[in-house]
Amino acid sequence: MSHLEHKEMGKKNISCKVITVSDTRTEMTDRSGKKIIALLEENGHTVSSYVIVPDEYGKIKEEIGAGLSSPKVEAILINGGTGISPRDTTYEVVHDLLDKRLDGFGELFRYLSYHEIGSAAMLSRAIAGVVGKKVIFSTPGSTAAVQLAMEKLILPELPHLLHELHKHDEK
Repeated sequence: MSHLEHKEMGKKNISCKVITVSDTRTEMTDRSGKKIIALLEENGHTVSSYVIVPDEYGKIKEEIGAGLSSPKVEAILINGGTGISPRDTTYEVVHDLLDKRLDGFGELFRYLSYHEIGSAAMLSRAIAGVVGKKVIFSTPGSTAAVQLAMEKLILPELPHLLHELHKHDEK
């Protein structure tokens, strides 16, 4: 079966948790979180939960854990905290939780970013992977980065990823 046929078999409505990691954003100022939500909904997916958490390892881990333990959440999309400043800890949290890494996500994201922002793309620590039968994506917090990741990588593959994670489930 071709990769296109696999994609067609994917679930069309996926329930997602959106987490914005920021010490300064509020629901009023969180353009990136709102962009993720809008793009998910425009593509037929559901947002079951949306939160903003400070860039603190324990709080990020707690919110991801809540998503992982919720039967309503199939995918977790995180934005923010992926840089190299001392407070940027999202990468470490996600990395420590993953059962399987999707290294291609970060590699492709940086490649695509390079064509938009040049060598500064190397500072991104975008990461994705699988925990159990749920997928996690972590992107930088800029709205342009979120839009790039969503449109070029996440939305085209999200149904396919969930299909792959569940293809051996008993019917």
